[in-house]
Amino acid sequence: MIRENSELRLCIYLLLCLLILSSCASRKDVVYFQDTGDFETLVNDNAFVSKFKVDDLVSIHVSSLNPEASAPFNLFRGAAEGGFQAEQVDYLVDQAGEIDFPVIGKLKIEGLSPDELRQLLREKLSEYLKDPIINIRLRNFTVTVLGAVNSPGTYPVNGEQVTILEALGFAGDLTIRGVRENVLVIRDFNGTKVYTRIDLTSKDVIKSPVYYLTQNDVVYVEPNKSGIKETSIDARAGIYVSLVSVLITSTAIFLTRR
Repeated sequence: MIRENSELRLCIYLLLCLLILSSCASRKDVVYFQDTGDFETLVNDNAFVSKFKVDDLVSIHVSSLNPEASAPFNLFRGAAEGGFQAEQVDYLVDQAGEIDFPVIGKLKIEGLSPDELRQLLREKLSEYLKDPIINIRLRNFTVTVLGAVNSPGTYPVNGEQVTILEALGFAGDLTIRGVRENVLVIRDFNGTKVYTRIDLTSKDVIKSPVYYLTQNDVVYVEPNKSGIKETSIDARAGIYVSLVSVLITSTAIFLTRR
């Protein structure tokens, strides 16, 4: 009886191994930039410039040679006490695409790039400050990577731009089961969702409008057929193993009582 049980378990194990090996991906399914040649030079003419959106959180700091003159144009929370500096307040882009800037008042910044906002502020501040230095940073620049990647999640971006390749790098790259030819990017434009697909196996990936991601973009990598099949096999195998274990245990008990 013990020998029969061992043979049955071995058969189940070999069957699972055969199913897994038969679903292995080919080179065509997993290699990026397959159509690039040796020493080929690609010029990236994808002119991407990040733009501010509604609900963005923007940090703006104004300084000049006269600190007292520039102080009113910076908002701080709390007082500097006990060696601790007061916390600078960020600006939330409201539903009208505006921020409420000190002294100047409402400013429409939705659709502007950081450089365009910097130029606008210089013009507005010209009657108050001479040669102001304006530092601007988007505080809520995050991208979300989901699906067949090694570490799905939401990742912060330091800087003004990030490529889809960098975002996938944050998530530990695609798994062997991820579909590289049909990666989906979901982008929000004032409540309107735009769905764009991108082929990572082609060198033309750098020409895609979603090669550079914007704040709050979602990247989804769907599993290939073998990945879906493997998930289904794992689920069924677990059921089968449980049933076989119950059957073996029941048989052993029955034979023992005879």
